[in-house]
Amino acid sequence: MANGKAALYIEFADDFLKQLGYTEHGPRHVKIVASSAYKILKKLGFDEKEACLAGLAGLLHDTGNLLGRNEHQRTGALLAKEIMEELGYPLRDIVTVMTAIMVHDDSEGVIPHPVAGALIIADKADVHRSRVRKVNDIKGDIHDRVNYAATESDLSVDSESRLIKLNLVIDTRISHVIDYFEIFLTRMKGCREAASRLEAEFQLFINGTRMA
Repeated sequence: MANGKAALYIEFADDFLKQLGYTEHGPRHVKIVASSAYKILKKLGFDEKEACLAGLAGLLHDTGNLLGRNEHQRTGALLAKEIMEELGYPLRDIVTVMTAIMVHDDSEGVIPHPVAGALIIADKADVHRSRVRKVNDIKGDIHDRVNYAATESDLSVDSESRLIKLNLVIDTRISHVIDYFEIFLTRMKGCREAASRLEAEFQLFINGTRMA
């Protein structure tokens, strides 16, 4: 995305979350989410246009945090509209990205289209120690502790079996596996629902053992 406004929004959004004590939501996170969302749709046989829109939604999905964490998905959808209009996207594509961003943090029971499904999975699958900002102070924050314990994270897509698999390696000396489920159970349920929308299956493996 060669758009200075988008880059600035991402920078300010991440800085605001940093001050609130959240894990990294900046360029690293959004690029990974964009790449994963694109890969999911491409490998499952969706067309290039949908895959690209999923990637764009991944880049823009957290911009709304610059105006506050509460309802950031709604703010982010409106900011995405502004950016995409400036870039000359047709209205249908803009609305597709807007609705994907709108449901990425709370689907309200509805995943409107494949772009939204891919975004949800890609966003929730980004669990890794590189997202932790306060490496020397992880004991008091379960999110930091679980993310820092995740030494390896790989999201794979098998085209033939239509299987989306998240493989995590968690250092149990840092965080117990049960800690992961304490904070991510709802997210994993969302990933399964999103995969179903893509006519695929989502599986989670931790330290080589299937968890979901």
